[in-house]
Amino acid sequence: MIKVIRSPRAMQKIADAIHRNGKTIGFVPSMGYLHEGHLDLVRISEKKSDVVVVSIFVNPIQFGPKEDLSRYPRHFQRDKQLLAKEGVDYIFFPTARSMYNKNYTTYIELPDLSNVLCGKSRLGHFKGVATVVAKLFNIVKPDISVFGQKDAQQAVVLKRMTEDLNFPTKIIVAPTTREKDGLAMSSRNIYLTPEQRKQVPILYHALQHAKKMIEDGEKKCHEIIALMKELISSMPDADIDYIEIIDANTLQPIKEIKGKVLIALAVKFGKARLIDNIVV
Repeated sequence: MIKVIRSPRAMQKIADAIHRNGKTIGFVPSMGYLHEGHLDLVRISEKKSDVVVVSIFVNPIQFGPKEDLSRYPRHFQRDKQLLAKEGVDYIFFPTARSMYNKNYTTYIELPDLSNVLCGKSRLGHFKGVATVVAKLFNIVKPDISVFGQKDAQQAVVLKRMTEDLNFPTKIIVAPTTREKDGLAMSSRNIYLTPEQRKQVPILYHALQHAKKMIEDGEKKCHEIIALMKELISSMPDADIDYIEIIDANTLQPIKEIKGKVLIALAVKFGKARLIDNIVV
């Protein structure tokens, strides 16, 4: 029977008891409105731990003033049913007040990794992400925590934070879960109109074209990016935020393909800002 825990202190006590019993905790942080991509992370966590905890918390400090905090999709009862069906043991479902009291002043920043890609247009976003995940790690005390490759920058930021702050948590990054036409699954896909939904597979199509160019010997990043821009711009509703090719570990820009690279993009289609990436 799945249990819903609202209090951070109560969750900490449960985590302590689990560890005293010699069991491991697998953790999947989420903002809810779950889809198959989230459930894939849950299944990985179940295979690698004894007890699975999923948090559902729309974290206010990672949203900018003009972003979609108030309209971010929420459906807790549906989420609970999905997680119960997967055999999750606990849902940690705190309030914003219990996570950030009125005197809250502590934040975690990783400027070298946060001020590139999405961080350039979403100022303060990764400060909010790193802070809430650090808090969640202190509350849930997981042995492992599973994140998705779709949020590649987030994964790099959180890996670095975990290492720098000596959290005893292993970060696992799972492959992006996609729709049949290649669209990366996201809670924000609900914002797409039917017409926009027909256009968005171009993002994965462009990434695959970029991968093929590299496999065929293309080394110049600007040539690859130019083709991707041409492909994506052919869609009438596409508004490109960025397309970048960067070092997969440092997230620093490169001019020529050397070693493992991350090809990442963010494109707006109406109210939906979609991100995607591949590692080559």
